Amino acid sequence: MHLFNQLESRVRGYCRSFPVVFTTARGDVIIDEQGREYLDFFAGAGALNYGHNPPQLKAALLEYLINDGITHGLDMATTAKRQLLETLDRLILKPRGLDYKLMFPGPTGTNAVEAALKLARKVTQRESVISFTNGFHGMTLGSLALTGNASKRAGAGVPLNHVTHMPYCGYFDGEIDSISMVEQFLVDASSGVDLPAAFILETVQAEGGVNVASADWLQRLTRLAKRFEILMIIDDIQVGCGRTGSFFSFEPYGLEPDLICLSKSLSGYGLPLSIVLIKPELDRWEPGEHNGTFRGHNPAFVTATTALQTFWSDSGLGQEVKRKAAFMRDHLLEIANEFDGELSGRGMIQGLRFTDPAMAQRVAKKAFENGLIIETCGSQDEVLKLLPPLTISDDHLNQGLGILTDSVHTMMNKKPVAAL
Repeated sequence: MHLFNQLESRVRGYCRSFPVVFTTARGDVIIDEQGREYLDFFAGAGALNYGHNPPQLKAALLEYLINDGITHGLDMATTAKRQLLETLDRLILKPRGLDYKLMFPGPTGTNAVEAALKLARKVTQRESVISFTNGFHGMTLGSLALTGNASKRAGAGVPLNHVTHMPYCGYFDGEIDSISMVEQFLVDASSGVDLPAAFILETVQAEGGVNVASADWLQRLTRLAKRFEILMIIDDIQVGCGRTGSFFSFEPYGLEPDLICLSKSLSGYGLPLSIVLIKPELDRWEPGEHNGTFRGHNPAFVTATTALQTFWSDSGLGQEVKRKAAFMRDHLLEIANEFDGELSGRGMIQGLRFTDPAMAQRVAKKAFENGLIIETCGSQDEVLKLLPPLTISDDHLNQGLGILTDSVHTMMNKKPVAAL
């Protein structure tokens, strides 16, 4: 690791939690340069829902490149883009009765969020946006303004304005109705809260601690948005593309957001790709009003198309996610019950919180020593976040949960070192 420490910026983060040099990966296993294998319960922070190097996607990508397919195309029309548009419409939008225009805003999730904010403000002619406590939406300035985490916000170095933060579902442990609170702020002309252009939220706050919004909360917020002509933006960047069992995380609740942000596992291969889905009546951009050099990442179009064709032509993957999620939850509930922990999550994103906030990081470190890559999240990294690939084998899912259980037992039963 000497060369990385010598030449790379101190800003790097994940390599500090996983201090080895990785060389290859396939499916749900990553291998380091010493030949040691690690089970992956991290999945590229949710960018690898179908695992590492899924063979169907790799074959399609290699064929495209060998045949000199367009790699960079700005926003020009290409066969790769046409095939993605057709496939997404045919396999995802039409079967769900959804009607959206697609915008390619730039390569990453925060580009999608920034574009959605910009369009919402343009359409409504309002400046303010309401986001929610513990939300995370990206690291560029507009997205940081939406984000709750103080340490991430501090990195901006400038004031983060034009956003009001309201309490997310369950923020007050059920003691206060946060939707009624938001409603009162909007109704009262003396509240000091301007009528916003949009609400923006995650149905499951992945980075914020795996906090889950209830169906009732989401539906009431949607009704509130319609009442005040506020646009609803769903950030489905980490928990979309099947992570909760349905392609979109909001599907079970019958919602039709005005704007939807997708990225991470959209390409299916870890290649940068993001889109904003826009209700047609809101597509009021002037040509070139929002652009970027790397909107037309055609290799990612190819793998995204193949991912949709491979995994979303029927309901098979969604059913598998639900089955594996139930298995994960049963296993994690045993740990939570044994050690007075708390479990939250939907589908194959699950969070395990302990009474001692420092325990999650200790367990994650021990799990890595035992051959399991797992992340922490929350404002104090106090939650273990499980994000295995949706395609993980039953054997490896069981094996990884076993490593996690052993790691929890080791750290919970470890006696503190006596002070000298």
